Amino acid sequence: MSPGPRTAAGVPEALRVNGRAARGVSLLERGLHYGDGLFETIACVAGRARFLDRHLRRLTEGCARLAMPPVDAAGLRREIETLAAGAARAVIKLLVTRGAAVMRGYALTGREQPTRIMLRYPWPGDDPTLARDGVRVRIARLRLGENPALAGLKHCNRLEQVLARAEWTDTGITESLLFSSSGALISGTMTNVFLVRDSMLVTPRMDRCGVAGVMRAVVLDLAAEAGIAAGERVLEAQHLAQAQELFLTSALTGIRPIRELDGRPLAPGPVTRALQARLTARLKGDARRGALDE
Repeated sequence: MSPGPRTAAGVPEALRVNGRAARGVSLLERGLHYGDGLFETIACVAGRARFLDRHLRRLTEGCARLAMPPVDAAGLRREIETLAAGAARAVIKLLVTRGAAVMRGYALTGREQPTRIMLRYPWPGDDPTLARDGVRVRIARLRLGENPALAGLKHCNRLEQVLARAEWTDTGITESLLFSSSGALISGTMTNVFLVRDSMLVTPRMDRCGVAGVMRAVVLDLAAEAGIAAGERVLEAQHLAQAQELFLTSALTGIRPIRELDGRPLAPGPVTRALQARLTARLKGDARRGALDE
């Protein structure tokens, strides 16, 4: 993989490994062999990384839970800011793995040295109709395994999401909602999900499985600021069926209403619209202050 500029959609414009331009990683990389690592997907606008503090905080907490050496958050911030500079719109994917294997097998020696990988991708403008009118969503057949030791982490093993995404080819479908093996609603394949019932905003708990998204946390904060009752709950199929509003969140797409779920029509409601307006105002205010990393 070349680190030079690229123009094709979805192809990295730049690749850095441990702070240097590179063409690849070690064949002994534990992230490759075992998915032994974590990653962050960071939206960059006007040369600045959005919600960078939150991304680095989640990464730091993830390293602690996986018993990996702590990241140099200040150093990572400088690298990300340098890679984001000059790009009107870009996506930076940051991976931190346990590093190259010192010996074959799962066991750790304590001599592993973490690897940090950064890729910058072009980020075309969003289709504004998706945030305005909403998206069509299905329910996945695949069920997520439950493992509290990994719950909430954005770890590098994404095979469940790969299989769930392979379930549909209809380009009119944007996302698929995932339940866990015990029947709890968890998330989308690449998003978090929120439900509104009687003006109460709820999102699935992340103590069994799933990824605790950065935008999910932002939306919960915005709800608190707006005086909207909100919380995390164990949610099941009946809660989904009873929801009056549904929307998806991600660091790249913000808040997108669900307008159709497995053929059931829905409409963006007042809670969704209020949170969208607050998020838009927050992002504009951050941009004016040059504070996209808060």
